[in-house]
Amino acid sequence: MKQGNFLMGNLIDTTFDVYSDARGRDPDSHSATLRCYHKMLWNKTLPDGTPFSLSDDHPKAYLHHNSKKGEFFLSSDSLGHTYRYVKAMARIVNDVPKIELDNFFSACSTIGAYIVFPARKIDGKATINGARGLNGKIKDRFDLSLECIRRHYVHEESPLSVVLARYADFFRLFENFAEYVNFFLLQDLLAEDSTSINFFLPFDNFDSLPLPAGLDNYLIYRDNLVAFITGRNQRILEQASGMVRLKDGLIAPKANNS
Repeated sequence: MKQGNFLMGNLIDTTFDVYSDARGRDPDSHSATLRCYHKMLWNKTLPDGTPFSLSDDHPKAYLHHNSKKGEFFLSSDSLGHTYRYVKAMARIVNDVPKIELDNFFSACSTIGAYIVFPARKIDGKATINGARGLNGKIKDRFDLSLECIRRHYVHEESPLSVVLARYADFFRLFENFAEYVNFFLLQDLLAEDSTSINFFLPFDNFDSLPLPAGLDNYLIYRDNLVAFITGRNQRILEQASGMVRLKDGLIAPKANNS
């Protein structure tokens, strides 16, 4: 290995609690470790072979990319929500033992529960991050968000169609839904056919309210979400252990010395 290179796997801890270095603030904005992990993980080659280099030294960007592919200002967004402090969920969540809620929250505080999306508003309108939380048919559920992204790639309508269309240049980087899933290591949220979503709760085409209804549904939601995060953390470890970050900031496969 060339001087100045290092193994990614030595630097990514999938058990690290991103709240621990955010000092009580939102990890998406204030955890230096989370930002470092995002930069390492997603600074890699796009499906067409183009390097998707990411910088964290732009004064107005969490992470920044600028190339012939375009200029992208990215921010972190959480994929895992316990709904512990959502007023509408209080009656249900209060029936879950505190230790179980704490363990659920801990799983949702690891790198496997985070992703990046475009951060800059277009024409003053909501970003993907904002729209996911505000849309009453999504309520920040990532399985439902990923279904909207799947539909975007095949030109079908969804509750997030308008906001995803505003950021079509970002999704175009990954060419199609399968490549988007592979790039961001989301395979554990796909069903066995590898094209449809393995929803956290039974799906009825966005007709039902997205928040779990009743304790049984909440526990199903929790277990499925934790299984997804656990699987994604394993994929992150596998990617990290098989890649080397070069001294120029790019990522390459680790040399085979056998």
